[in-house]
Amino acid sequence: MTTLADFTATAIDGSDTDLGRYVGQVVLIVNTASKCGFTPQYDGLQELQSRYREEGLIVLGFPCDQFNHQEPGTDAEIAEFCSTSFGVDFPMFSKVEVNGEGAHPLYQWLTGAHEGVGGPIEAAPIGWNFTKFLLGRDGTVRARYASEVEPGTLAEPVEEALGARG
Repeated sequence: MTTLADFTATAIDGSDTDLGRYVGQVVLIVNTASKCGFTPQYDGLQELQSRYREEGLIVLGFPCDQFNHQEPGTDAEIAEFCSTSFGVDFPMFSKVEVNGEGAHPLYQWLTGAHEGVGGPIEAAPIGWNFTKFLLGRDGTVRARYASEVEPGTLAEPVEEALGARG
């Protein structure tokens, strides 16, 4: 079975990252953009990261410019924007494509079918920026959330994934 451990990605500083390093933690993967109506969700993502870091949550941000050119900056510009505008301290990665032939292998997997906690998750392309995937400690997809779902509303599923609730 494929899990997060099967993928690598380039961090926003250019270094290669084995995503298997995050297996054992609950992971929230988000495709991000700096010039999107959902960009303020960075605040909520950082809040989740800060609130649940000690319990084992890690948020991973993957900038993407496939939706109306809403992430036009370089990796350095994106990193600076996230840090100074939203205080982001969770890992950010180099810009990726999330749909189509050029989609990063991680997103090819994420957008496939999965057996989620609440039932099957159908295979579907990413609809817009700030689509979220919640992965369990075993590196498998537990749930998928649309762009409109505010990070603050994910506290309960995050807590369940962390084992804080049965």
